[in-house]
Amino acid sequence: MKIVIVGCGKVGTSIARELNASDHEISVVDNNRAAVNRLSESLDVLGIEGNGATYEVLAEAGAETADLVIAATARDEVNLYTCLMARAAGVPHTIARVRSPEYTDNLYRVKDQLRLSMSINPELTEAIEISRLLRFSGALEIDSFAKGAVELIKVAIPAGSSVNGKKVSQIDTLRGRVRLCTVERGDEVYIANGETLIKTGDKVSIVAKPEIAAKFFKKSNINIGRSRDVILLGGGKVSFYLAQRLIKSGATVKIVERNEHRCKELAEALQDAIIIHGDCMDQDLLMSEGIDRADGVAALMDYDEENILISLYIKSVSKAKIITKINNEYFDAIINNLGLDCVINPKTLTGEYIARYIRAMQNSMGSNVETLYRLHEDKVEALEFRAKKSSKTLETPLSQLDLKNDLQIICISRSGKIILPQGSDVIKADDSVVVITKHKGLSDLDDILIR
Repeated sequence: MKIVIVGCGKVGTSIARELNASDHEISVVDNNRAAVNRLSESLDVLGIEGNGATYEVLAEAGAETADLVIAATARDEVNLYTCLMARAAGVPHTIARVRSPEYTDNLYRVKDQLRLSMSINPELTEAIEISRLLRFSGALEIDSFAKGAVELIKVAIPAGSSVNGKKVSQIDTLRGRVRLCTVERGDEVYIANGETLIKTGDKVSIVAKPEIAAKFFKKSNINIGRSRDVILLGGGKVSFYLAQRLIKSGATVKIVERNEHRCKELAEALQDAIIIHGDCMDQDLLMSEGIDRADGVAALMDYDEENILISLYIKSVSKAKIITKINNEYFDAIINNLGLDCVINPKTLTGEYIARYIRAMQNSMGSNVETLYRLHEDKVEALEFRAKKSSKTLETPLSQLDLKNDLQIICISRSGKIILPQGSDVIKADDSVVVITKHKGLSDLDDILIR
């Protein structure tokens, strides 16, 4: 696809990197020459300096023949106007980054008039992701397929689990309603099969409906309980959105924020939350507010260094599920060695969400990858395909398909029904088929077969 990205900040850069990996033809636009040069020199993209909200600059970037324009500047109004101008240039699809809660809440009223294909709010996206992790507080990662009907959940196997020392074929999967998909052991990742042995400390991914997954974890003595007493450090937009979702789910929420004016705003907007005016780095304050008794903590301050340090402190005094927000991707190499529970990068999440949407667009344009997640530090991919009528995989029992090694069909969604397939099951036209594999670059369901 031919894509124009307006805005070369952290969000625009994340989007460009995610899409560049999929071989799209990309142009990037920004008023900041240094930002344009940095991105165009590090990626295979065309850089244009100028105001992307003007017709002339959009045309120079190739908008008149583009499939998609993504407006990702720091200003919501500029992004919305850019999408209007892109439509005037004949662009069939537009995506706008919209951060303001007021705009986000009302955008549905004017989405058709603006002719927006999609809007993305990085802070809301992050809040949704964190709320899912706190729902299963023992989970390391949670990804969803089949429009949220099933989830791929990664957990660490504790010493007391009943699955320790068992082969996958010996584990009670609740009558086949749970599928064990991958096993991460040290630096190695395995696509699970019946002979795969599970050991203490392994990081195992399973796929199931959320309510079935909860039963499986309980039966397997894997503590995956819901966080019901949550403390949020920092009172920014992410905390606001996250508190709304947690309160709705029945959790007790405290927010610690050092800015007094912001505390008053939060107290008015979140009347069911406890707002505490204080320094999130004050250890005495945190202990007095029960940080050692909380079962969920999210470090969501503006500075990565503060989030990292306070997360390490909380880890030393609490058994809470700890979520750490990190904006600077250059910290990745350091963070991997710190043993933090869960690290969330809102900019990266935004790029991933938009990339998933674009894959769905491509589905109607020839490709049939609807969803893709990169797992285990990019060593494994989980892909969701739409089965076309012409696919060679149709109507043949899965046990008879000549599948590639290091690949497993983990789920089939058919007319809203979720199937965790056995060898006798078959794929039918228009099924949604989820595959997990160590092979890279699969773009069609037939690619799962040995040629």
